[in-house]
Amino acid sequence: MWQSPPVLSPATARRQVPVVAVAVTAVTVLAVIDGLSGQQTVIMGTLATGPCLAAGSGRPRAVLAVGAYAVMLVNLLCWWPDRIWGSARHLLFTLIAAVMTGVGLAIAGQLRAVDRARAQAETEWRTLAAIVAHSDDAIVAAGLDGRLTAFNSGAERLHGYRADQVIGLTVADFHALIIADDAPGPSLAELRARIESGEQGIRFNNRIRHRDGPVKEVSVVVSPIRDETGAMVGTSSVARDISAQRRAEERAQLSQRMASLGQLAGGVAHDFNNILGIMLSFTGFAEESSTDPAVRADLAKVRLAGERAVDLTRRLLTFTCQNTVQPRAVDVNAAIAELSAMLTRTIDKKIELVTSTPAQPLMIFADPGQIQQILLNLAVNARDAMPDGGRLTIEAAETVLDENQQDLHPAPAGGRYVRLRVSDTGTGMSPEVAARVFEPFYTTKPKGHGTGLGLATVYGIVTEAGGSINVYSEPGLGTTFRVYFPAAPADAPSAPVADPVPLAGEGQTVLVVEDEAELGEAVVRILRAGGYHTLYARDGAEALALEAEHGCDLLLTDIIMPGMSGRQLADEILARRPDLPVLYMSGYSDGLIDSDDLAESGTAFIEKPFSADRLLTQVGVLVPRGGLPARHPGGAAGREPVPR
Repeated sequence: MWQSPPVLSPATARRQVPVVAVAVTAVTVLAVIDGLSGQQTVIMGTLATGPCLAAGSGRPRAVLAVGAYAVMLVNLLCWWPDRIWGSARHLLFTLIAAVMTGVGLAIAGQLRAVDRARAQAETEWRTLAAIVAHSDDAIVAAGLDGRLTAFNSGAERLHGYRADQVIGLTVADFHALIIADDAPGPSLAELRARIESGEQGIRFNNRIRHRDGPVKEVSVVVSPIRDETGAMVGTSSVARDISAQRRAEERAQLSQRMASLGQLAGGVAHDFNNILGIMLSFTGFAEESSTDPAVRADLAKVRLAGERAVDLTRRLLTFTCQNTVQPRAVDVNAAIAELSAMLTRTIDKKIELVTSTPAQPLMIFADPGQIQQILLNLAVNARDAMPDGGRLTIEAAETVLDENQQDLHPAPAGGRYVRLRVSDTGTGMSPEVAARVFEPFYTTKPKGHGTGLGLATVYGIVTEAGGSINVYSEPGLGTTFRVYFPAAPADAPSAPVADPVPLAGEGQTVLVVEDEAELGEAVVRILRAGGYHTLYARDGAEALALEAEHGCDLLLTDIIMPGMSGRQLADEILARRPDLPVLYMSGYSDGLIDSDDLAESGTAFIEKPFSADRLLTQVGVLVPRGGLPARHPGGAAGREPVPR
């Protein structure tokens, strides 16, 4: 352990013999000798010796006591045997005794001040030594011979070795024990050269191995130790564990990178969804109008390709956390059981499937389809990592997390969570690959065997549900994904009933607001064919004018538009007509609408691109029925404004 050099305690510093007793004894003995011999010159020795000896104690009260005792003896000797009481000699001896007592007091005061300064210095030294000994930082010292001379408790915790195990080792031998193979720090030879050149406080970061194996990131300061003359007598090293700080920085960088990628992917998906909506809608119109079987077959292939593209953009939007979902209470145990039944039929027989769930339901608040997507994506990822077979384990359990969990992304809030763990015994991943697995389009699979969106989709779903995720992998040993979802409250809403079938329109007027003219035309054609009157506007200002002039029974608006957004448009109209139903449509909401907005009565969302049946179903549920429709242009069907 770190040890301070031996110092005298205040009591020891004042003397190790009873000084006052010696002074009193000396005064008494000299006085007796004087009285028996009649030699008055001895009195001078008595007067000088007593207070001066007492001054060595550093105690003014002791000096006063000895001085008073000496004066008493002087008076006694002046009275007997020489009978000089009251003479000038008597007064002289008394004055000398008083002066010598004063001198003794001055000496005692100085010694007392020295004792106090020494005691304060000793206290400060011991305090400093205790701080160094028990510091969280690892403090190690070495002598000029290159051997360790000090090793505090912080060093014991950081490195895993006791002080008595390493003190006496050479610095080179100690470094061989603790420095990681990939350590970026300077070599011992470089450090020695820099110290000998006079450099002070050499700072660098390094990677070290704990005795039990874990590698840690540390910040190190190496400095020379000098004595009071300035000569170097050794070196010191102060190391601080910055592993948690590094993980926090990496987590922040990952979050920033994911946010940037999400914004880029969301913008692309929005435009792509509009294009797909136009393509699929007009492909459907062409299929309905064509009687040529060959043409219809070709159009069906176009439609299938478009639907594959739709699935791709939806996964991309899931990663961006900008798709609008309506979460509900989901039992993770039931989701695992459903997936297990499917995997048992389809997974390679060389892969052993193991599931473990508790007896009680594990409820979370999420979209059921997205939970299945998480399980399926992680299971497929595990399957692909075990081409020669292995074990795929899917587990679920309830747990409690605190706010200081360092290895989860994003960092979780404290509370009850449901943990989903998917493990495989496959090829594993290097740390560099594991750090990028959640990035969209990043994949290590051969070309044509993956889009790079599977784990990005998982990350997006988990993040949107308020959860956290972690991946741990070692090459050749396998990979484990841990997903944490906040446990659902007891009053979480249950799954809704299935969507109703499309209802035919009864002449109700739908105000369609879409800045993409071709997509707006497709929506108008679908609604007209479904029995609705339509008004069409390219932006919010035009929509406000049409609604004020003609009225409508339903507002069907895109969310992201130049100028006024669909949300702003709806808010302005609803301020005048709070009972007007609103149907938002978008392929990317950009945070302008979320699940809480859809909880309002008369408000719904349809994701682009959509089929005619889905659109007519949503509209049929929202529009009022059985009453008079809103006024529309000219009072006749078919005279609605058309896209321009």
